Amino acid sequence: MTVFDWAQLILFLGLLVAATPLMGSFIAKVMAGEKHLLLRPLGFLERLSYRLGGVDAATSMTARQYVTSLMVFNLLGIAFVFALQLLQGLLPLNPQGLGAVSWHSALNTAVSFVTNTNWQGYAGETTMSYLTQMTALTVQNFLSAAVGIAVAVAVARGIAARSTGTIGNFWADLVRVTVYILLPCSVLYALFLIGQGVVQNFSAYVQVATLEGGSQLIPMGPAASQVSIKMLGTNGGGFFNANSAFPFENPTPLSNFIQMFSILLIPAALTYTYGTITRARRHGWVLFGVMMSLFVSMTLLSLWSEFTPNGVMGLTGMMEGKETRFGVFNSVLFSNVTTSASCGAINALHSSLSPLSGGIAMLNMMLGEIVFGGVGAGLYGMLLFVLLTVFIAGLMVGRTPEYLGKKVESREMTMVILAVLAPCACILAGTAISAVVEGGLSSLANTGPHGFSEILYAFTSAAANNGSAFAGLNANTPYYNLMLAVAMFIGRFAVIVPILLAAGSLAVKPPAPPSAGTFETDSAFFGGLLIAVILIVGALTFIPALSLGPIVEHMMMIRGQSL
Repeated sequence: MTVFDWAQLILFLGLLVAATPLMGSFIAKVMAGEKHLLLRPLGFLERLSYRLGGVDAATSMTARQYVTSLMVFNLLGIAFVFALQLLQGLLPLNPQGLGAVSWHSALNTAVSFVTNTNWQGYAGETTMSYLTQMTALTVQNFLSAAVGIAVAVAVARGIAARSTGTIGNFWADLVRVTVYILLPCSVLYALFLIGQGVVQNFSAYVQVATLEGGSQLIPMGPAASQVSIKMLGTNGGGFFNANSAFPFENPTPLSNFIQMFSILLIPAALTYTYGTITRARRHGWVLFGVMMSLFVSMTLLSLWSEFTPNGVMGLTGMMEGKETRFGVFNSVLFSNVTTSASCGAINALHSSLSPLSGGIAMLNMMLGEIVFGGVGAGLYGMLLFVLLTVFIAGLMVGRTPEYLGKKVESREMTMVILAVLAPCACILAGTAISAVVEGGLSSLANTGPHGFSEILYAFTSAAANNGSAFAGLNANTPYYNLMLAVAMFIGRFAVIVPILLAAGSLAVKPPAPPSAGTFETDSAFFGGLLIAVILIVGALTFIPALSLGPIVEHMMMIRGQSL
């Protein structure tokens, strides 16, 4: 690493720290319905949305009502995106004349974008029409991100409630996030990207002559508008197949830096929002500190691995599979940013990372993508571990656990355990099945531990709602399209539903006044204990699986042994 690499890392982390309270306080005002900067110019859109939907924004819902509204909305979204892909050959804004998507790929993509996973088993420029990209995929980039933020805020309300039994209005939360946060930020962001060179048009693809005298078909399309929300909403679905390694999606070093920063902006800010809603800002900063500590540790370990001499090749900082325009450092930093968040955007081939770096990318997702996680998903995922930590601490001292003035009892812990275990089961069971059946093995590009890593990464990415790919595995088959669709659905809603029900249970409880035995959650000690629980419960669950893939591959590399 050079001094410029270190300077960029410090600048990146410093800007993230500085932006967290600014963005976090704005989100808190928006979600509370308070007066804010954009209320006057965009308020008409909020009011129009309520009028068209017949929504009374002042009506607060119970957790069960919130869950019902959320599930109905998302199931309808899956049906719409699925149908649009099957009908795209008959619809306009299709200058290349692309036909219908296969039913299994269409189902996988519909579940993928609605769950904020954005796993793509297809090449966008050869599969999706402009209409499908805009009205199905880009729209879901907004809505799935809005759902995640809405859930995080609803959980915060449930914890902060004083025996009200309600956690907010799902429809009002969805509208406010979209109108005041995601939409204006994405418009400004898209204009910046256009200025950097990202394409935004409805032109047909362009045939050009290459320097070697051949010809090449250059894809066009409304890319900037999708790229902006794919980053801000931690979606990651690329307009083009090469994603952020493609110059028309990520043209310059500045666009690359801003794309990485924008991925973590809202997830980091939500820790401040949470502290504001619960009136425990110091605790919110502790959560931010835990996320930052894990992120920096994982990033530094990944960078150390990449810049350590390769035992097989005898080289350091190998460029194979990396982004040649930005270098090894930016490829590795991008890989950690995108796998720490539930964002599938990539600017390098993760399969070409050193074995340990590839394993860290998987581990970032296996932890539940809570560092910093997806928009909303990172916060409510972290709160699962917070409640688990508080419960364990309570058992250690022999008293009923309390969290921010609420007693944490068996009902809440049942929901927490269910939400923690569901994605783990999808990752491990899906990988185990695929490693022994013909449908799982037939499309592998590699054998041995690297081939196992390809399967493990695919199910980890799906169940963690990340969407990035290890490559080498052809996942656009009926087997993988269906298996990964199930993993994505469970990984999203088997976490959202339990955490909302747990928040609803806490919302009806009266606040417990602090006492001498109350466990403080705004201290460095709690932050350290929380990190320990995350690593013990989250990381150790997957050590056996990682040992069969990246760990053994790393040991082979040290010995100078290739696969």
